[in-house]
Amino acid sequence: MAQDTRNQRRKKVIEVLNRARSMELHAISQYMNQHYNLDDMDYGDLAAKVKLIAIDEMRHAEMFAERIKELGGEPTTEPAAKVERGQKVEAIFPFDAGLEDDTIDVYNTFIQVCRESGDSISMKLFETVIAEEQVHFNYFDNVTEHIKSLGAAYLSQIAGTPAETGGFTKGFVTQQGA
Repeated sequence: MAQDTRNQRRKKVIEVLNRARSMELHAISQYMNQHYNLDDMDYGDLAAKVKLIAIDEMRHAEMFAERIKELGGEPTTEPAAKVERGQKVEAIFPFDAGLEDDTIDVYNTFIQVCRESGDSISMKLFETVIAEEQVHFNYFDNVTEHIKSLGAAYLSQIAGTPAETGGFTKGFVTQQGA
């Protein structure tokens, strides 16, 4: 009986980990699409930072997959949603801030599932990822506010900046020192 209960709890945790992985897979595709578009629009600095955030999301997806495998599950390869393509620069950052805000909210509910299932390791994983998603939200929200308040003046300062991220594959959060 105890083994059945434990397996039920583990199954619930695997389910939320896979839902989180699916959300991360969507974020990766969304942010990489935006990275390419921002680079094409000649907003290199913005493109580079969005690329680094996508790399963070790749790391998150992999962390969730590793935990799913540890629990005996099979990591999903399906993204949670379709990529919004062809967004204007003014639409990208509020859109992304909304994605990050929703992710933080959902992951906080997933922490509850982990707690109720007695899985402190998965709970800590979500806490770690939430902290990084908050850094992403803050960046997207700040850029949104700059575009709203400064408009073309802000964007003209960024136009023509390089999109090169060099040898950095650590991602946005690591590069920011968070």
